[in-house]
Amino acid sequence: MAGTSHGHTPAAWTGVIISFVGFCAGGVFMVGDSPVGFWASMGVVILGLVVGVIMRLMGLGMPKESAEMREAREAAGRAQVTTRTPAAETQQHARA
Repeated sequence: MAGTSHGHTPAAWTGVIISFVGFCAGGVFMVGDSPVGFWASMGVVILGLVVGVIMRLMGLGMPKESAEMREAREAAGRAQVTTRTPAAETQQHARA
């Protein structure tokens, strides 16, 4: 997943931060025995989801991968595998 930059978008960061704040506040209200505050915080968690989806629809999320992009990525991966030589792999292992 690290190679796909999954989640590295303004929509993802904003939605997660809002939901995280709501989750933390919900924990505080739960310990403080405040059901109204707890459920309001759960509303903030849902709000984070809604904001993230709206931002993604506005174009601030990860674009869908087209068939051409997928084929190009796969071709680049195949080219990288075929250009490796045993000597290059030995040098890479020696550096590590």
